Amino acid sequence: MAEWLIERGIGEDRALLVEGDEMLAAKLRWAGELHAGEIVTAKLVAKPSGSNRGLAVDGQGHEILLDRLPPGLTEGAPIGVQITRAAIAERGRFKRAQGRAIDTASVPAEPAQESLFPSTEIRRFPAGLWEDVWENASSGQIDFSGGTLLFSVTPAMTVVDVDGQLPPRELALAAVKPLARWLQLFDLGGSIAVDFPSLEAKADRKAADAALDLALHDWPHERTAMNGFGLVQIVARLEGPSLLHRMATSRVGAAARMALRRAEAVEEPGSILLTVHPALKAKLKPEWLAELARRTGREVQVETDPGIAIERSFAQAVPL
Repeated sequence: MAEWLIERGIGEDRALLVEGDEMLAAKLRWAGELHAGEIVTAKLVAKPSGSNRGLAVDGQGHEILLDRLPPGLTEGAPIGVQITRAAIAERGRFKRAQGRAIDTASVPAEPAQESLFPSTEIRRFPAGLWEDVWENASSGQIDFSGGTLLFSVTPAMTVVDVDGQLPPRELALAAVKPLARWLQLFDLGGSIAVDFPSLEAKADRKAADAALDLALHDWPHERTAMNGFGLVQIVARLEGPSLLHRMATSRVGAAARMALRRAEAVEEPGSILLTVHPALKAKLKPEWLAELARRTGREVQVETDPGIAIERSFAQAVPL
């Protein structure tokens, strides 16, 4: 039976839907951000006259776009807000969080952290699982037998290019299962365009559509049938930035959090030496390093090496 597992890291929470040894889906949430489903108290700071839309700000300064506001609310009024979509950073713009107004009596006195993931909390995922997800999100490339999926994040949509050396029909059919799997492991939502090889025969396009129906049957979405150029558009609920969005717009921040995870996993005795690219050191907040020292019970040292890639930080134990 599939089960969500959560690993509470430093600066982020990670979740994997696991069935046996197989990963089915993943989610990543960063500390300090609003998340879909979260309920907060905010103040209505802007509401155009005659409109049911407005802008609210919570106690942490997060701006939240609201729609379908009930009548009678005026600027300055305290309101309860349930977040429907987290804020998303994109190239050249920032999309504010979205939410809906609720009765302030529905706002819990304490944040319901556990409700964000219907999960079992564990200290650490089984070896290699999160590393696999993270590395593939970092590269944006998934290799499968006979071909490759190349994921690209744009402000309008996520584009997936199916490439390979197989004949077009075989390549399209071979790409379906890895596509369905990694759409969920990357936590993708919104508009997704998949560029399969062009299939001239209608029967071949129908075969690809049938394979997609089967592979995506348990994932809520809508999609178009494959057209003559091999293009399929998929639309799924968008609740926040995907793992691919994190890598595209906050790669250094993502790499800094991964560096802390590697440091926390060091088992050998001694103090911890964390070696990172110079660009990463500025992202390692003092409170994060203090939390790393608290969790491990060790002294933490950070050194920089301009010769290593941003994603390739490493941690080791050194003598005290």
